[in-house]
Order: sequence, then structure tokens, then C-alpha cells
Amino acid sequence: MAGEEREPPPLAGDRGEAEQPRGSVFSGAAAEVVQARDVSGGVHFHARPQSPEAPRPRQLPVGAGVFVNRGSELHRLDGLLRPGTGTAPICVLAGTAGVGKTSLALHWAHRASGHFPDGQLYVNLRGYAPGAPVQPAQALTGFLTALDVPSRAVPADPEAAAGLYRSLLADRRVLVVLDNAASTAQIRPLLPGTPSSLALVTSRSRLSGLAVREGAFRLTLDTLREGEAVALLRTVTSAHRRADRPESLAELARLCARLPLALRIAAERAAARPHLGIEHLVRDLRDESALWEVLTIGEDEEEEAVRTVFACSYRALPPEAARLFRLLGTHPGPEFGTAAAAAVGGVGSSRAEQLLDTLVGSHLLEQRAPDRYEFHDLLRAYAADRARLDESPPERAAALHRALSWYLHTADAAQAVLNPHEARVTLLPPVPGTTPAAFADHTAAYEWYQRERANLLAAVRAAVASGDDRTAWQLPLVLRSIHMLHNPFEEWFTLSGLGLEAARREGDRKAEAELLESLGMAHTQAHRLEEAAEHHTAALRLRRTLGERSNVALSLNDLGLTRLRSRSLCEAADWFTQAEALFEELGDAGWVATVRGNLAEVHYEQGRLDRAEPALLRTLEEHRRRSARGGEGNVLRLLSAVFRESGREAEALGAARKAVGIARRSQNRMWEAYWLLDQAAAQRALGDTESALASLHRSTALHHDLGDQAREARARHATGSLLRSLGRPTEAADLHRQAAGVHRANGDRWQLSLALIGLAAALRAGPSATDSGGQPPDEAAAHLAEASRLLATFDDARAAKVSARLEEWR
Repeated sequence: MAGEEREPPPLAGDRGEAEQPRGSVFSGAAAEVVQARDVSGGVHFHARPQSPEAPRPRQLPVGAGVFVNRGSELHRLDGLLRPGTGTAPICVLAGTAGVGKTSLALHWAHRASGHFPDGQLYVNLRGYAPGAPVQPAQALTGFLTALDVPSRAVPADPEAAAGLYRSLLADRRVLVVLDNAASTAQIRPLLPGTPSSLALVTSRSRLSGLAVREGAFRLTLDTLREGEAVALLRTVTSAHRRADRPESLAELARLCARLPLALRIAAERAAARPHLGIEHLVRDLRDESALWEVLTIGEDEEEEAVRTVFACSYRALPPEAARLFRLLGTHPGPEFGTAAAAAVGGVGSSRAEQLLDTLVGSHLLEQRAPDRYEFHDLLRAYAADRARLDESPPERAAALHRALSWYLHTADAAQAVLNPHEARVTLLPPVPGTTPAAFADHTAAYEWYQRERANLLAAVRAAVASGDDRTAWQLPLVLRSIHMLHNPFEEWFTLSGLGLEAARREGDRKAEAELLESLGMAHTQAHRLEEAAEHHTAALRLRRTLGERSNVALSLNDLGLTRLRSRSLCEAADWFTQAEALFEELGDAGWVATVRGNLAEVHYEQGRLDRAEPALLRTLEEHRRRSARGGEGNVLRLLSAVFRESGREAEALGAARKAVGIARRSQNRMWEAYWLLDQAAAQRALGDTESALASLHRSTALHHDLGDQAREARARHATGSLLRSLGRPTEAADLHRQAAGVHRANGDRWQLSLALIGLAAALRAGPSATDSGGQPPDEAAAHLAEASRLLATFDDARAAKVSARLEEWR
């Protein structure tokens, strides 16, 4: 077979060791749990470690119902399964469009799935489809989510996400199918880094770089031989037609250029008309071939044959189904549901469902899942061609406008359920002929958002391309309140950036400021604090020019939060003080209380308990008066810390228990997980170590489930400290080491210094202090020296106090 350049590298039987996951995080603040839009950002962003019961994803789509031929290729692919060692195996299935690369890949993948007991991952990279191909970061997010990493825990940095992905696959046997790749750059971040897993790639390109650099094995698929093509036609039609002459089938195969895609569609059409002679289909294809010779210039033989088969099937459609087919060529995204198709066609959902069934039955559309449809990339291009040929420019524009309106208003409906406290964007009514979806509950809204993420990005890009700048900035602002809860950073950055440019083109400066704020929030939550400050500063400047005093105050608070998270406490206090004064002038008591809580946290972090406590008590009273339960619970959490450090352990436990009670009654696991840390500290201070361990265990588990590895690391550090006091230094050292690794990877100097101190204490208390077979005797001293250097970078009283104690201990 052409293209078989080398023997396939076998899979390794041994499993490699996992790498340390990497990601990003920012430190906590009181305002993280008060109000989502302007005060949060405390959903800490980091990858979580593999759980004991690791998920086993099964992402392979259904393969072709009938698969024949390709015996030689299947035998060569089976060679990849022989035990052995070496680098991670990679196989590239290359060939022209429609030659059957995906069908072969999926057929073999299903057949070989038993050799990959830890799961199969699949992504259609859409490298040759109309529109933008899938970016590696987008594909990594899908893979990591399938591997049980919450979307908020997927690292914003693509290299960190790729490192986490390889770490999670390091001790597993997983098959990774990368379908329709355009380039080596698109797929390199998606390759597993272990010999126990296999990457199976399909592409129209030979991807020579993979063979040179990664040693990939390549199979180049040719069109079928005439006998094989006839066998495929007979296999598909045998249950319906038995009298077709071999010479007629051979001519039909030649008209289809012996391409599997064209052969299958032609065969299905013949099977659906068992009483019509095969010569009629051959004649129709000859006529269409002549037509396409006039309509196309410079097409190669295979693509012209495919278009001929498409045209023949298209012309056999009922008029209404043909209209929907071509209008779906204007849909901005790679796949769609019935409601979106109804919007594109300007028809009701019931009628759209009937028409979609007709298109699926004619093999012009594929149904991948319940209510999920997509085109083969060649069919999508053909549908777009038909729209250009058969629809007027106003009709095409109207179809796209209906689709964009449907996505905008349905996203708005999802936002209202997912984040009901967030302010809504003022929108024009939906375009006539569209019926936006409604959602009964949080689960339904979230599932819709997850399904449509690629379409939402494509919708914004399509709005930009069509000159619809209003939709291009409104949709990112609608999605902002969803993004802030789930942190899909690459999408958030991209959408807000596109929206910002659109708002500037339209001259809407208020929208421009809102999108700058959105970018500031995204970068804050991704722990890119300097970039966050730049965006918030730009928003502040613009809002001052516009005279939006309330929004100016919000930007001042945003800047305070960026400084608080980087532990630039004096700067944070200055920004919060300005925000407090302006909110007081405006008479906004709710925001005054919120900002005072932020300022009180600065005082606490500075070690100024005498200032923090009265401020928190005043803030608590205001939150209770306004029934702001989140604000109340968070202030109680901070008061617990203040009481504990003041030697009032019983009051500390009482405040923490009230906070945790609020979280549980509100069914807010993020609040509960964070506030349990202070409950555990108070329980430990009172000598109730059993209850403290139980609180820390639940906090760790909740943070793990939420994907908040930064706070999970803090829970592990606290657990290590408690275990060390109970005479279990070896376990404690492991937990401190894990915490230090997380904080180091994310640049959190303060938490890293505390973890290093805990690690040094555990090492000195453990067997390594006296046993030469344990850790090197100077390891603890090295950790303490690093902690001392880190602490010297802070200028607050709390850091000075920790440094002084450290020097005494050293």
C-alpha cells in the first residue's frame, strides 16, 4: 500500500510515571463569594490530580454501519498493538477527501478498543471544514474535561494544559483519535507522551513533520480498486437489489471515482429505489457530471465526482428540504440541534425535525447524537455553494441573522438561569421566525452551554465577518456571567477580545468599557494579574470619561482585587478606599459593605486585627440587614480567623460554623469548601483534632471536585500541619510537598513560603532527620532558606512576624 513508510512502532506494555500537573491560581479574598460579576474571581484556577477512580472516557462516534475492504490497512494497524517499548506510537491515515480515512479510523478504533482499557478520546479538528479549525487549546479543554478535570480547572496557558493532559495519560492505556487534522502544529499538543497510549490521526496532508520529528507511522489511503468499489456497492444494496449487472455497477463505481464517500451515498440512493434500474442512476450521474464540468473550474477528479453524487441526491430532495439543506450551509458552527436549524430555516421546530430526518435519510446530513446534526466537511461546502447559487444575498443574510439572533437570545436565557443575580444585557427582540430556547433548571441551561460552546464562538466570528458588530459585542457580554462561573479562559479571552474590537468599530464606548472589564476579570481569574490590571485601568479611564460614577467605583474595586491577590496590600487598600468613598457618595449601601469587607481582609492580611474586627462587625450588620447571605457568610469566615488569632477560640468556632451553615443551606459547595478551612482551624485550636480532620477531609474533597487545586493545596497544607502535630510527620511531609508544588507552579509566593516551612518542619520531625536512608539532611534547611527569601519580598506586619519566627527556628 502506498505511503507505508516504516513498520508501525508497537505499544509499550509498561506504564510511565505521571508528571506533576501544572496550572495557574490566585490567592483568596473576602469578596470572592459576595457577588459574581465584580467581586468574585475567587474560583481558583488549577488542574486537579487524578482521582482514585479515574474516568474512562468513551468518545468514539459510531462507525460506518457497513464496512468492507481495507483488509491490508487493518492488518497494518493491528501491528500497532504488538507489545514493546519506545516512544508514544503515532499513526497518520492520509488521503484525499472522501477516501474513507475517518471510516477506517473509527472502524479500527472500535475493533481495537479492548486494547485501551483506560478509554478512547476523539475530536474532529475540522482542519478542512469551512470556518476556523479547532484550536489545540479548545481540543485540550474537551479532553481534560472528559478526563474529569472541571472546565474551571483547565489551565489557561496552552503549554500548561498540554502538560496536564500528558500527566493524566502517563499511566494509562488510551487511544486518542485526532480526526481531520490540518497541520502538525494543530495536533502536537494533543499527542500523548507515553508509549502505552496511541494517537491515530487522519488528515488530507501527509504531515511529514510527524514522521521526521516524532517517528510517526503513515498509511496513505488510495481510492478503492474497481473490484473493491463494486463490492462496496453490492454490500450496501444487496438487501434491496439483486439484479444489477456487474458492468453497470462498475460504471457507477467509475462515475464515483471509486471514492468510498461517493460510493456509499450513491449505493444508499440506489437501495432506497429498488424498483428503479441502476442504469437510471448512472444516467443521472452522467448528467450531473456534465453540469459540474460547466459550474466548476480546476477541480480534481475525485472532488468533482463527489460533487456530482451530492448534486444528484440534492436534486432528488423535496423543495422544502432542499431549501433547508442549502440554508444550513450558512450556519456559523460545525454542528447544530433542531431548534438552531429551525431558526436558520425560519420554520417551526416540528417541521425542522421532519426536514432534518429527510436530509439524514438522504445521507446529506449526519446525526451524531440525539438532536445533534453535522455535515461532512465536503457536504457543508457543497451546501454553502448551493446557497450561493440558489438563494439571493438577502435570503442568505436573513438566514444567518436568524441563527445569530437565536444563539444570542438563547444564551441570554441560559445566563438568567445560571447566574440570575448578574445584570442582563439590553437586547433587541428576537428576529421574527426564531424561538429562543427556555430552560427549566440549572442543569438544562448548563448542558446547553456546554454543547454549544463551539457554536457560540463561531457565531461571534460570523457576526464580525458579516458586519453585525452589535451582535459581535453583545454575545460576549451575555456570556461573561457564564464564563466567570466556569472559567473557560481561552474562549473568554477570544470572545471578549472580538467583542471589544466590535464595540470600538461601532463606537459604543459603554460596551467597550464593559468588555475591558470582562477581559480584566478573565485575566484576574487566570492569575494574569498585570494584564488584568491593564484592562481594568483602561476600563476605569474610559468610565471616568463617560461620567459613569457607579461603574468607576466598580473598576476601583476590581483594581483592588488584583492587588489583593498579588499581596500588594497597601495598593489594594488604596484602591478599596477610593471605591468605598465613591460608593458612599452614591448612596449604594450594598456595595459599601462589600468593599469594606474587601478592605477588612487587607487589614487582616496585614496583621492589623484591631482594625479588621470592627470593620467586619459593621459589614456583618449591613449584610444581615440586606439579607446578603453570601456576604454574611464570608464576613463570618474572616471574623473566625480574627477571633482565633486573638485567642477567642470558642467565638472563632461559632462564627465558622455559622458560615458553613449558610453555605450548606444555600447549597453552595464553593462557599462550604472554603469556609471549612476556618472551621477546621478553630476546631484544632480547641483541641478537637478529630473534627478538624473531618472538616479538612471534606474541604479537600469539595475543592478537588470543584477543580480548585489552589485551595485544595491549602487544605492539604492544613491537614499536613495537623498530622505533624499528631506525630505523623511522614504523611505530613507528603501533603506539604504536594501543596508546595501547586503554589510554586502558580507563582503564589505567600502560600509557597508557608508550605515550605511546613515541609521543613515535617522533615525535621520525621525519620529523615536521623535516618541516612531518608531525605538528605540539608533538605529542610534548603526549604527554610527559600521560604525566608520569599517572605523578604513582602513588607506587611504578618509577613514580618512569620519571618521573625522563622529566623528564630532556623
